[in-house]
Amino acid sequence: MTDYVLDSSALLALWFGEPGAEAVEAVISRAAVSTVSLSEAYAKHLAKRGDFLRVRELFEASGIEVVDFDEDLAVKAAAIRGLHPGAGLSFADRACLALAQRENAVALTSDKLWSALSGVGRVEQFR
Repeated sequence: MTDYVLDSSALLALWFGEPGAEAVEAVISRAAVSTVSLSEAYAKHLAKRGDFLRVRELFEASGIEVVDFDEDLAVKAAAIRGLHPGAGLSFADRACLALAQRENAVALTSDKLWSALSGVGRVEQFR
């Protein structure tokens, strides 16, 4: 069961031991991540640390469900951009929010802006 959808900031908090990592760790068994957010997190990790094999091992051991970005999510992500064109939401942000909407789950992020947006579903900050 997916109760939470993690954005890339949640994954990075886990991998780097950042503040809020404990809150993310507490929901891992009930969490999913979009392939878009996973790609963004891998890219940011590589830019900081460059150890792709280690972070891939950490992720695979976590048991977090990976959900492919499909046509349904593409439509939902586009609709979110239409609702908030000037909000500065990245493609990965919208992919996360779209997956959370579809799964009727909570989008877990460090981005405080998300909570101020209407029509994007349930959002929680982990720090």
